[in-house]
Order: sequence, then structure tokens, then C-alpha cells
Amino acid sequence: MSVTERFDDRIEPIGVAVGVLLVLVGLGTVAGFPWATKGDALASALQVVGALLTVAIGAGLVWLSRHD
Repeated sequence: MSVTERFDDRIEPIGVAVGVLLVLVGLGTVAGFPWATKGDALASALQVVGALLTVAIGAGLVWLSRHD
């Protein structure tokens, strides 16, 4: 069984892969403790919000790719 036979749509594996990558990047950013640097508190807060939005977009992309 090939990868293309496993999925309904040929582009579905790409959507899942990109979504998982976005989730991992967002989690890696949060795990890097952006608020622990000597930067501005507002900049750190925006970075955390951006990382969480990245996780949400990635999860949404995976969901959309797998949803029938």
C-alpha cells in the first residue's frame, strides 16, 4: 500500500505534515522560555501569544486535512 492509496486526497499528507510541523515549532518556541530573556515583557507576551496561535493554526490545518 502506497502513501497515496492510504489517503483520500493526494495533497492530504502535505497538509498533515505542515500542520504537525507548525505544532512542533509553536511548542518548541514555548518550551524555549521566551519570557526568560532580558527583553521587554510586552515582546515576550506577544511571542508566547504568537507561538500559541501557531499551535492552533497547525492543529486546525491537521484537522482540516483529515476531516471528510
